[in-house]
Amino acid sequence: MSATSAPFGLRPAFHPSGLDRAQALAGGILSGYTSDILKGQAVKLNSSGQLNIASAGDAFQGAFAGVEWTDSTGRRRVSNYWPASTTYVAGSCVAYFYNDPNIVYEIQAAGSLAQTAIGDMADLSNTTDGSTTTGLSQCTLSTSLAGAGNSAQMLIRDLAPYPDNAWGDAYTIVRVTINESQFNASVNAI
Repeated sequence: MSATSAPFGLRPAFHPSGLDRAQALAGGILSGYTSDILKGQAVKLNSSGQLNIASAGDAFQGAFAGVEWTDSTGRRRVSNYWPASTTYVAGSCVAYFYNDPNIVYEIQAAGSLAQTAIGDMADLSNTTDGSTTTGLSQCTLSTSLAGAGNSAQMLIRDLAPYPDNAWGDAYTIVRVTINESQFNASVNAI
């Protein structure tokens, strides 16, 4: 499994309270927004309170979960991704995203990570990669660790407990939390 590069973006694994619900954001994406936003892609709020794609190194809100809108023909659309340049009837868009900083996500690293990565931080990589056929992000976690005294977007917490996934594998799947949240100060490493 982690010997093959098969990234899936940020996938919520669990929340310490047991609740890992997506937030609904009315008017959450600008009508005509020119980039695809894929399920599992890191998103941030812009100054108008709408979702935009977060780049590597950006403080961000969480992971995109899907969207619904009414198109110009009056048909209600529901999708796990936002198709670039889509327009909608004013007031009809509702975007869903996971934004609780305590959610633990799973993500595939862009390469190998050792167990010594626990408690270290790394930025996201390949932030715009993905498929409009499946609507899924292929964002990965960089294997360039921040190191002691430095900060990065994600805090590495543990190895994802899957068969054929082990520390040192070619594409390790790990559990992470958001370290550089858009509205919270960065947390310290564990």
